[in-house]
Amino acid sequence: MLGRVTPPRVPLRPAVADLPAYVPGARVPVGAAAYKLSSNENPFPPLPSVLAVIDDAAADLNRYPDMYATELTEALAARLDLDPAGVVAGTGSVAVLGHVLSAVCGAGDEVVIPWRSFEAYPIAVAVAGATAVPVPLGQDSRLDLPAMAKAVTRRTRAVLVCTPNNPTGPAVRSDELEAFLDAVPSDVLVVLDEAYVEFVRDPRVPDGLAVLRDRRNVVLLRTFSKAYGLAGLRVGYAVARPRLAAGIRAVATPFGVSHVAQRAAVASLAAERELLERVDAIVEERTRLLTGLRAQGWTVPDSEANFVWLPLGPRAADFAADAAAAGVLVRPFPGDGVRVSVGEPEATDLLLGVTAEWRHTRV
Repeated sequence: MLGRVTPPRVPLRPAVADLPAYVPGARVPVGAAAYKLSSNENPFPPLPSVLAVIDDAAADLNRYPDMYATELTEALAARLDLDPAGVVAGTGSVAVLGHVLSAVCGAGDEVVIPWRSFEAYPIAVAVAGATAVPVPLGQDSRLDLPAMAKAVTRRTRAVLVCTPNNPTGPAVRSDELEAFLDAVPSDVLVVLDEAYVEFVRDPRVPDGLAVLRDRRNVVLLRTFSKAYGLAGLRVGYAVARPRLAAGIRAVATPFGVSHVAQRAAVASLAAERELLERVDAIVEERTRLLTGLRAQGWTVPDSEANFVWLPLGPRAADFAADAAAAGVLVRPFPGDGVRVSVGEPEATDLLLGVTAEWRHTRV
C-alpha cells in the first residue's frame, strides 16, 4: 500500500547486538561414526551409582529444585573444608562466571582477560555491561600475568585467570600467581577459573583454595562437567568469601540448578575416589598423546587439562577437516590453532595418524 510506513523495531542493547557467537565443538552427525574430541568432554559415562540417583531424582521433576542447592553446597563445603556460605552453585561454571561479573561490574567498567582463552569470556563480560580488555598470551601459549597486571586500570573491576588455560593447556604456577596478586589492587576481583583443576599434575601449580584463604579478592570457579562427567546436567560452582558469595547468589538465576543435577553432583562427590581413577586414566592418555605428537616432531605446549593444543595458525580449519575425514572431530580456532580433547585410546591412535600424515605432507 502506498504511503505505508514500516514501524520501528525494538532495539537490542548495543553490547548484545555486537556479541560474538559462542562456537560449540562439532557434534557427530546422526548415523556417522566418529570420535568427538571437540568439546573437552569426559569420555567415560556416569558411574552406575550416579545413574541410579539420576533415575530416582527424575521422579520429582514436577517439583522446583532447592533454590540454594543446600545439600550440594554443604557437601562441597565439607569436601573443601569451607564455610557453606562461601559456595554458590550454578548451571555450569560459565553461568556462575556471568553471575560473578554481574555482581561486581557495570557500565564503564573493565575486565582484563587473557587471549586466546575461554571464548565465553568476552561474551560474559559484555553481557555484564563491562568492557573486555584482552591481553595476548606469552611464550609457550601461557598466560602473560605480568602483562595482565599492567593492563589493570582504575576502571578494572575484575581479572579472569584461566588455569589451566582453555584452549592452550598450560597452568599458572605458584610464583607467577603470587607476583600477579601482589601487583593487582586488593579491590579488583581476581577470578581463578579452575574448570580443569582435577587434571593438574604439575607440583608448581598453586592450591587455589589456599590462595582463596589468603587473598580477600579471589574467587574460584569449578565445575562437575569435566572430571565428574556431568556436562549434560550443567552444574558448576563458585567459591568465595561469604560476603562476595552472597552478592553472587543474589544475582543468580532462581532455581537454576535442577534437582537431578544437584542429586547427581552430590552422588558424584560420594563416588569421588572412583571418578578420580578415571581422571588418572585420562591424564595417562594425555601423556601418551603429547609424547606421540612430540615424537613426530610437533612443538606443542605442556597441558595440565584434558586436551592438547596444536598451534597451527591459519591451517587450523584444514587440519580439522582432515581429522573429521579420518573419524576424529576436533575444535579449530581459525587463525590460532586446534584443540584436541583427550578421549578414548582408539581416538588417540586415529588422531596421531592424522598428525603423522600432516608432518610428512603439510608441515
